[in-house]
Amino acid sequence: MNAVAVSSPRRTLRPYLLEARYEFVRLLRTPSFVLPTLLFPPLFYVLFGVLLGSRGGAAAAQYMFAAYGVFGILGCALFGFGVTIAIERERGWLTYKRALPMPPGAVLVAKTAMAMMFAAIISLMLALIAAGLTGVRLAPLQWLGLFAVNVLGTLPFCAIGLWIGTLVSGSASPALVNIVYLPMAFLSGLLIPLSVLPPVLGTLAPAWPAYHLGQVALKIVGRDAGGSLLVHLGVLAVITVAFFVLARRRLMAAG
Repeated sequence: MNAVAVSSPRRTLRPYLLEARYEFVRLLRTPSFVLPTLLFPPLFYVLFGVLLGSRGGAAAAQYMFAAYGVFGILGCALFGFGVTIAIERERGWLTYKRALPMPPGAVLVAKTAMAMMFAAIISLMLALIAAGLTGVRLAPLQWLGLFAVNVLGTLPFCAIGLWIGTLVSGSASPALVNIVYLPMAFLSGLLIPLSVLPPVLGTLAPAWPAYHLGQVALKIVGRDAGGSLLVHLGVLAVITVAFFVLARRRLMAAG
């Protein structure tokens, strides 16, 4: 009885850990995913964030670092779910996995863990660039806070990506994700501060989930627009649940 009681948690976790490991290794071996996901955020940050940050002083450098951290994790969450789910659904891979003796939620847990892992890598790369090239100096809790926001902030965008993956084919999913990804990042003030854009864009920005995550990150460095933290977190929580429910309904309907 003792042997069973000790081994039971390991048996329960083993399928999730194996699925997460294989998902991470599989994506690492997929250049079309790993190259843009890991290289574009540092490249965009160096080209725009470092140049703009160095001209605007410490405040601008902190703003750009926090904003580009959120921009970077959007890509791995949206593409990691939106494109891979669409391809696997189209090829019947999800149906095949339902027939395997594995927990039904292991696939989604593995993909979420993968997105968080890539988000952690992106956050560390941007932190090294920020500290080395732009001279960003933050308190230890601020560094940790931004890291946590970036890693946990993948959840609502994993849910949105999951929903997108249930809507279109595998070949159409990259285009649809790009249509959502880049405009949402721009209109949320992640690429360029909203203060230098037309005022109407600043008024409409709260309609975008990336704006709320960006404000949470900017609040840590004291560069946010002054809104309530609870409101931003509440919006992100509602979006996570709503899009996950919508995606689940479509996956269940597909059989």
